[in-house]
Amino acid sequence: MLSCSYLVDEVRRTMGDGAGWGVRLDYAVEAEPLGTAGGVRNAADLVSGRVVVLNGDVLTDVDLSAMLRFHAQRAARATIFLTRVEDPSPYGLVEVAGDGRVAGFVEKPSAAQRTADTVNAGIYVLDGALLARIPPGRVASMEREFFPGLLADGLPFFGWVGAGYWIDIGSPEKYRQAQLDLMAGRVATDVGPAGTGGDRRSIATDAILGARVSAVAPVVIGAGCRLSDDCRVGPSAVLGPGCAVGAAATIEGTVLWERVSVGAGAVLRDCIVGADVRIGQHAHVGPGVVIEDGAVVASHARLVR
Repeated sequence: MLSCSYLVDEVRRTMGDGAGWGVRLDYAVEAEPLGTAGGVRNAADLVSGRVVVLNGDVLTDVDLSAMLRFHAQRAARATIFLTRVEDPSPYGLVEVAGDGRVAGFVEKPSAAQRTADTVNAGIYVLDGALLARIPPGRVASMEREFFPGLLADGLPFFGWVGAGYWIDIGSPEKYRQAQLDLMAGRVATDVGPAGTGGDRRSIATDAILGARVSAVAPVVIGAGCRLSDDCRVGPSAVLGPGCAVGAAATIEGTVLWERVSVGAGAVLRDCIVGADVRIGQHAHVGPGVVIEDGAVVASHARLVR
């Protein structure tokens, strides 16, 4: 079940009915954004029993089976996945007692409020009947309404601190970092380039590489890509399907979406480039730059952040 609002058609186009992943996907669509709890409530009529909720902007290899065992062993009605972070200020800090029972919440804590380093990691196991507590048809928040309500009513509500990889990919910087981590093998998943150590690479069988092309691992080169003579791609570069890279161009630490054209001699470092972008010859795109879909970067232009 996917609870969607923003760019629903793009999600459907990419995910379809789930058959490509061996699952069946249904969609609960919000006509207007309903918030973190309202979106869950909007899907409530399509689910029953024990419900596992996962935020869509999280990349993790957490062991959900272990979380479900924890939930069952404590006869919990709600369990929230917690992860430890050095700086909890951008997140929802969650305080827990010695047995794992949730003791309190602090959203976006100030320095004086940082009483713990465990934060809401965006995965929940819930008794399906609890979803009736969320008011239907209006904006509602898991963090500010639903979870504090469980706590106030004394329901069996626990926090499970899981080990493993976790990152919130809700910003361009974190999104690019997640791509780098996938390429480096820091996430336990079958997504990303094959290989081990410093030689992780994935080059599509129909990609065309010209003379003296340097593809430096870790690197991903998608289907139908064309790399002209003397260009350098990688380390830590992702080229989506249908990209074309001109002669002697350099792409490092960069994520290119599909059908990007990079002119001869252009240099792209530590940036994100959207779909169908055209980058002119000898242009330079620097660290932290994000180029939107369909943009055109003139030859010899310099984009810096």
